[in-house]
Amino acid sequence: MKLIVNGCAGRMGRVLIRLIDEQDGVELAGGLEAAGSAALGEDLGVLAAGEKLGLTASDDALTLMSQADGLIDFTTPAASIELAALAAQARLVHIVGTTGFNTVQEEAIAAAARHARIVKSGNMSLGVNVLAGLVKQAAAQLGEQWDIEILDMHHRHKVDAPSGTALLLGAAAADGRGVKLDAAKEGGRDGIDAARSRGAIGFAALRGGSVVGEHEVILAGENEQIRLAHRAEDRDIFARGALAAALWAQQRPEGLYTMQDVLGL
Repeated sequence: MKLIVNGCAGRMGRVLIRLIDEQDGVELAGGLEAAGSAALGEDLGVLAAGEKLGLTASDDALTLMSQADGLIDFTTPAASIELAALAAQARLVHIVGTTGFNTVQEEAIAAAARHARIVKSGNMSLGVNVLAGLVKQAAAQLGEQWDIEILDMHHRHKVDAPSGTALLLGAAAADGRGVKLDAAKEGGRDGIDAARSRGAIGFAALRGGSVVGEHEVILAGENEQIRLAHRAEDRDIFARGALAAALWAQQRPEGLYTMQDVLGL
C-alpha cells in the first residue's frame, strides 16, 4: 500500500516515515508539507534522521495523490479538512489522527467520507481504544451515582485541550450512560461556586515538559474508586495504529470509521 505522510517534517510525520520504511506491506509514496515550509525539497529519509530515500517533501498534494493508495494525517484541522476533500476526489484511504475539530469541520469530514474511506480517531493507539471500551462498560454498569473525571497530561507544545484522547474517553463514558458528551461535559472549574453537577463528566488538562500522553479515567463512588489509565511512552504506538488502520481500511467500502471499528470493538 503506497502511503503519503502529511506533515512529514513534524514529530509524528518523522516517526511515520521511519516506520513505513521498516514495515512490510506499506511503501512511502511521498511526504507533504505546507507551502513555504523550510522542509520543502528535503529528503524524507534525512528528515526522519535516517538514510536518504530519494523522495523529497512536497506541497503538491494532487500529484502525490495520483501515485498513492492512502494518506496519513496528524496535522491541523484546517489542513485535514482540505485534504479530506482531495482524498475523496482521488478515492484514497485517509487516516486522520488530527484533533481539535469543531462541529462544522466534523461535518466536512463526514461529507468527504461519502466518497472516501476515512478512519478518524482522537487516538490511534490500540491500547487507548481498548481502554475506551473498558470505560464505556464501566460507565454503563455504575450509573450516575459514580462521578467520572478524566485527567489528561501532554507535553507543553500541545495546543488543544482537552486532548482528542480525553474527548474519546469522555465520549465512551457518555455512550455507556446513554447521553451525549456535549450535554455532560464539564471542565475548567474555578472559584467558590464550582461544585460538580450530577452526572457530569469532568475534564482536567495538564500540560508540561515532554510528556507524550498520559490519561486516567477516575470513577469515584461513595468510599471507593476505580481508576483506568493509559501511558504512552513513545509516539511509535500512534504511528503503528495508523498503519494498521490504513491497511484495514483499504479493504473496506467508503465511509467514516474509527479505531473501534479497526479493532472490532
